[in-house]
Amino acid sequence: MNAIKTFSLAALLALAGTASATSFVVTTDAVVGAIGATSDASSDVSSSFGDDKIVLAARDDAAAFVASQGNIRGVRLEAALQHIRQQLPTLVSDDMQLASAILSL
Repeated sequence: MNAIKTFSLAALLALAGTASATSFVVTTDAVVGAIGATSDASSDVSSSFGDDKIVLAARDDAAAFVASQGNIRGVRLEAALQHIRQQLPTLVSDDMQLASAILSL
C-alpha cells in the first residue's frame, strides 16, 4: 500500500511540474510578443514622427494614458493617435503601444 501512495505522489508531482512549466512558457511567450509589438511600434513611430509637433505635444497626455492604464485619454493624445494612423495606415498597434512609442520620442 505504501508503494502505491508513493507512486501516486510522484505521478502527481510530475504532472504539476509539467503544468507549471507549460504555463510559464505560455506566459513568457505572451510577454515577449507584447514587448516585440511595442518595440516595433516604437521604432516605426520614432523613425517617422521624431520631430512632428502634433505627436511631441501629446507626450504629457501619453504619459497620463499609460500611467492610468488607458483610463485617461487627453485631447492631444487623441489628435496624435489619429495623426499617426493617417500617416501610417499599415501600422498595426493599439493605443497603449502607440502611447508608449510617443513617450519614447
